[in-house]
Amino acid sequence: MSYQILSLKLRPQRFDEVVGQMHVTRTLQNAIGLDRVAHGYIFAGPRGVGKTTTARILAKILNCENPQENNPCNTCINCTEITRGSSLDVQELDGASNRGIDEMRDLREAVKYPPNSGKYRIYIIDEVHMLTREAFNALLKTLEEPPAHVIFIMATTDAHKVPATILSRTQRFDFKPISINDITDYLTQILETEDIKYDADGIRLIAQKATGSLRDALSLLDQVIAYASDSLNTEIIRDVLGIIKENVYLNIIQAIEKRDNGDVIYQLNQLINTGFSISDFISGFNEYLRNCMLQKTGDSSGLNLSDDGQEWLRTGCRFTTADFLRMLDLSLQFESN
Repeated sequence: MSYQILSLKLRPQRFDEVVGQMHVTRTLQNAIGLDRVAHGYIFAGPRGVGKTTTARILAKILNCENPQENNPCNTCINCTEITRGSSLDVQELDGASNRGIDEMRDLREAVKYPPNSGKYRIYIIDEVHMLTREAFNALLKTLEEPPAHVIFIMATTDAHKVPATILSRTQRFDFKPISINDITDYLTQILETEDIKYDADGIRLIAQKATGSLRDALSLLDQVIAYASDSLNTEIIRDVLGIIKENVYLNIIQAIEKRDNGDVIYQLNQLINTGFSISDFISGFNEYLRNCMLQKTGDSSGLNLSDDGQEWLRTGCRFTTADFLRMLDLSLQFESN
C-alpha cells in the first residue's frame, strides 16, 4: 500500500479528536444532544484548522445508526460510507469548481429527493465564498425554506465575502488558529507513537512555522521526517524548513540600536546570500520584535527567546516598549507590501 501523508492518515473521525476547536465541537455536540440541529451552518476560519473535517464528523453523527455520547460510532454502514466518501446522502462540493448558477439550480432540484439510507441529505460546500452572486441568489431560496431532510454545511476562509443574506440564514462558527502549544503537544504525541526521536525545541519551531494551521504543521513534519528519518534534532529542522536562527535577529536589532547602518546591510546581505528569502526574514523579524516588546512589558509567558536575547533586554537594551512598537509597525508595513 502506498504511503499516506500524516494529514490524511490522522484526520479526526470524532469530535473529541479535533484539536483546538472545543468551542465549536462542544456546541455542536450539545445541539445534537438537545435535538436542536440547524438546517444551515457556516464554518469560517483560516486554512488547515479543521473546518471540512468538522463538517464531515457532523455529517456522520447526523446519519449515524449508533451514535455514542454525541460522537459517530464510525462502524455503521452510514459512517463508513461517509468516511470513504461514497455516501449518496452526503455530497461534497467545491465552491471554486461549482460556482455557477447552473450548478446551484441542479442542487436545488436534487434537495427535493429524500435521503437514501440516512436521516438527512447533507451538502458540504467548501470555499463557499467562491460562488458567484447569481449562484448565491439561487441558493438563497433553498436556505430560506429548506426541506426538513436537508442540511447545508458551508466552509470558507473568507466569511466577509459571503453575502449577509446567506449569513443571516445560517449558524456561523468561527474556527480559531490553533495555538503553538496545542500544535506542539499534538506533534509530540505523533512522534512518540511513531517512536521517532526528537528535540522539543525543534518541534516547537515546526509549530511556530505552521502559523496556526495544523494541516501545515503535519505537512512540515512529514517533510522533516522524510529528510531526517528516525531522529529530528533542532538543527536539521532549521535546515529543512529554512528557519532563521534567533541570534541573527538579535545581531541585527543590536546593530540598529548602535545605528550601524553598514552592519545591518552587511548582515542582511549575508542572510540573502545564504539562501533565505527576504519575506521569510521580515516575517521572523516581526515575530522577534513582538517577543521583545512583550518581554519588555514583563509578559514573558510562552515566549521562546534565547538566554542571550533575554539578558540583552534586561540589562543592555536602550529601546523602550514604545520603540519596539514603532519598529514593529514599520516592519509590518514591509510584510504587507
